[in-house]
Amino acid sequence: MKYALFLGCTIPVRGQNYEISARRVAKELGIEFEDIKEFSCCGFPIKSIDKEAQLLISARNLAIAEERGLDIITLCNACTITLQEAKMELDGDEELKRKINEKLKKIGKEYKGTVKVRHFARFLYEDYTVDKIKEKVKKPLSNIKAAAHYGCHFIRPTEVYRDFDDPEHPESLDKLIEATGAKSPDYPDKQRCCGGGILGIKEEDALLMTKEKLDDIKEVGADCMISICPFCSIMYDGNQKKIEKTYETEYKIPVLYYPQLLGLALGISAEELGFKQNRVKAKKFLEKVEGNGS
Repeated sequence: MKYALFLGCTIPVRGQNYEISARRVAKELGIEFEDIKEFSCCGFPIKSIDKEAQLLISARNLAIAEERGLDIITLCNACTITLQEAKMELDGDEELKRKINEKLKKIGKEYKGTVKVRHFARFLYEDYTVDKIKEKVKKPLSNIKAAAHYGCHFIRPTEVYRDFDDPEHPESLDKLIEATGAKSPDYPDKQRCCGGGILGIKEEDALLMTKEKLDDIKEVGADCMISICPFCSIMYDGNQKKIEKTYETEYKIPVLYYPQLLGLALGISAEELGFKQNRVKAKKFLEKVEGNGS
């Protein structure tokens, strides 16, 4: 199983622990990632300003993967929806594809529509399968409660993701968590946005949205929160201490990327999974994983 790994812009700068753990877990599961230096930004940042430019950027990345004969595995929810939506639009409109390819031709590229794009979590759920993950688990995390956070762009919009998961009541990430032996508790407003979308416009409102979800997760006694999106992790992990200070409260809820949780269940060390780079330190959580904490 060989795939082109698309990291996007945010992960190499602010989510290295996500990349580290994803690569380590993939190796353990027999999944091979190929790095393609020619990949660029997915196009998401300019989508609302210049749709054609975004499509051109996305199509270029897709065309590069096609040249290698590789499907794409993404880690970022925003990159996933941007590339998948571009593929859907280009595949469904021959005139649009012709127009984009005219411009790609200037740099020697052509989008044909043969490449698939999958978020790593969706790939693990649909293609690798939950049952195979369970077979690989060496250290079941049976004493851990891990609260799932899907993020807006992992399951929405429906017209792009079609029948992948229920956008109102998703279960794919919960089942992936449970495959490690951990429990995935339900909690109020589970599908609430992290607030990251408005952080640069109304920081106070964005942080309040983040706080309210942390409140819910704390209430159900979760040992950690599971993210599959670097933007969401910035809100819950990177901004957690700021929220604690602003609202005079305390959470100390470790925010793990799913590959970090899965890696522990596969018997991989926390060091190999990039835990040192988590902003909210997971010492007590890891002690509990080892059976040395309450």
